Amino acid sequence: MTTGLDTEVENTPASTPAPRRKRSGGGLGRYILVRFLLIIPTVFILMTVVFFLMRITGDPITAALGGRLTPDQLAQRRAEAGYDRPLIVQYFDYLGGVLQGDFGMSYTDRTPVTEILTTYGGATFELVVYAVVVALVAGVPLGMIAARTRDRWPDAVLRVVAILGYATPVFFVGLLLKLVFSAGLGWLPVAGRISTRGELTMGSILNPSPFYLLDALRLGRVDVLIDVASHAVLPAIALGVLTGGIFLRLVRTNMIGTLEMQYIDSARSRGVSESRLTTRHALRPALIPIVTVMGMQIAMMLGGAVLTETTFEWNGLGYMLAEYMKARDYVAVQGIVMMLAVIVALSNFVVDVVAALIDPRVRY
Repeated sequence: MTTGLDTEVENTPASTPAPRRKRSGGGLGRYILVRFLLIIPTVFILMTVVFFLMRITGDPITAALGGRLTPDQLAQRRAEAGYDRPLIVQYFDYLGGVLQGDFGMSYTDRTPVTEILTTYGGATFELVVYAVVVALVAGVPLGMIAARTRDRWPDAVLRVVAILGYATPVFFVGLLLKLVFSAGLGWLPVAGRISTRGELTMGSILNPSPFYLLDALRLGRVDVLIDVASHAVLPAIALGVLTGGIFLRLVRTNMIGTLEMQYIDSARSRGVSESRLTTRHALRPALIPIVTVMGMQIAMMLGGAVLTETTFEWNGLGYMLAEYMKARDYVAVQGIVMMLAVIVALSNFVVDVVAALIDPRVRY
């Protein structure tokens, strides 16, 4: 017998499941637009901070020529460069030039900053790509092995390796690699992007690109390709070890959590082998955190590229940034830092969009 109270309870809205909220295309489009627009204030704030911080140390003309010119000559040089004007005036002049695509001209070598960015940006991009490949090739398989051998000696060894990987300074790893494989064994070049002979050979290419590996492939010379690749090995390892250790820990942690889920137990009860469970069922969920932190890792790699390029005399933006900072070349430093900020912001934007598409936990 059914009472009126029972009928009322059965018909209450709480007894019916709430409809699932579907993602709409407009929501995704709005999310992408907002994330893209956030790039503008990010770059603007960093550009402003760098502009004023660089001027705290004094102007480059006084630093370079202070002891060799009379005070009148020094004042004349500062006036010609515009460093005698109020900072706020200099800032708005620089900002106006940036909005027009004019990043100025470096003081030390009188080179347009846009030319510096196009000339040396390709080298840094190439190095970061090599380092990402090293990090993925080393970190993902080792993380899988650590997860499958949880709490056994291979897992303990790999966890120590991961800690050493992301805790050891990049320049120390670079110097150690040079000491062992270049100075000691003589297997690999000690510095540079290519040998002098290879650079002369590459000079025969019409319309060369800033990417040596691509030009070597266009040239079709195996010896030049080997030359380029051998120069890239040690810098790529030195820069990739840091991110490789982080990837190892991420893959291990997330794969252990995935292997303990119910659907993995169900597949195991059906006789699915452990290797297939690891590679086919648990690997993809474990890679999602790598995608979500890739933007941050690229930022760390660009920071490490300054030390790596300086250690291996790899003529990229990091190497030139260190040189221009020593010379207190405001204009060149500002342009390079802003370019690096744009790269990091765009990388984070792409990573956020990819994460929103592949990870159901991301909400927009």
